[in-house]
Amino acid sequence: WPLDTAGGSVNFIMLLNWTVMILYNYFNAMFVGPGYVPLGWTPVSAASCPGWARCVMKMDHHCPWINNCCGYQNHASFTLFLLLAPLGCIHASFIFVMTMYTQLYNRISFGWSSVKIDMSAAKRDPRTIIPFGLSAFAASLFALGLALGTTIAVGMLFIIQMKVILKNKTSIESWIEEKAKDRIQYYQTDETFIFPYDMGSKWKNFRQVFTWSGIPEGDGLDWPVREGCHRYSLTIEQLKQKADKRVRSVRYRAIEDYSGVCCPVTKGVKTFFTTPCTEEPRIALSKGDLILATRGLKHWMYGEKILNSAGDGGIRERGWFPRKCVEKCQYDSETDQPVDGEKKSR
Repeated sequence: WPLDTAGGSVNFIMLLNWTVMILYNYFNAMFVGPGYVPLGWTPVSAASCPGWARCVMKMDHHCPWINNCCGYQNHASFTLFLLLAPLGCIHASFIFVMTMYTQLYNRISFGWSSVKIDMSAAKRDPRTIIPFGLSAFAASLFALGLALGTTIAVGMLFIIQMKVILKNKTSIESWIEEKAKDRIQYYQTDETFIFPYDMGSKWKNFRQVFTWSGIPEGDGLDWPVREGCHRYSLTIEQLKQKADKRVRSVRYRAIEDYSGVCCPVTKGVKTFFTTPCTEEPRIALSKGDLILATRGLKHWMYGEKILNSAGDGGIRERGWFPRKCVEKCQYDSETDQPVDGEKKSR
């Protein structure tokens, strides 16, 4: 029983502490949620927004493990969960290792050419509640593997989250910034992209998410921005990227039918085993369909299928499709300009 010794009592209390804090932050991230734009809220210039959607405030990503989005209100709880879970698992791993070591110490005999473990030669201890037999050893070893795996996997997610928090970004905003740099480098312009929400200090950025009160800074709608930027800086950059995607897209024509299944068996072994690990959909193709491809992998491509020939007004369906099902058209983009090997310019 752990309370029979001082060390056992400390471990017992610490494990209870880890469990309570992990579950508190986990369920807090799940049920508090990210926060949403209040119903009835309108921007300063409502006339410039013909379509409306109730958006998640400061959305970082959607997490299936909490069945909710991570954003303004629950970002701190979610990140604390990512920190506490590995710490608790490290502590549990230490207990598993020491348990197996102390229990196996008197059961191992070394010969000239062999090592024997006698699981029946248990050290007699009247305080033992659970005898450490073969099943207990197997369960402890299995639990140790789970604890170490959780430590590595969740710990890496924590590091990723802290990197964006210390820059006062979200995962989505980091992706926008990367594409902004790629766009500027591609066209070799003198434009410089400045992320508008970086407070200039890692501590100030950290305080935007973590506060002593547990309530994040601001109201989730208006945020302080750097000098030379404004609240629509990211929106303008996204519009530039959407226009750039249309210019840089490549037109393909389907030469084989594709049903839209995740792992097509009939499209080759490599296509089957390299299916993109993403929640993005697949699009079914029929021979002769036109697709505007915007990105791709070695055996897969992502793009928009043109459902009619109405040009920009055509309705498109986005998703992944096998690369072997299409071939490049003689026109390299939606602008119907022949491929001439020259670099595009605005």
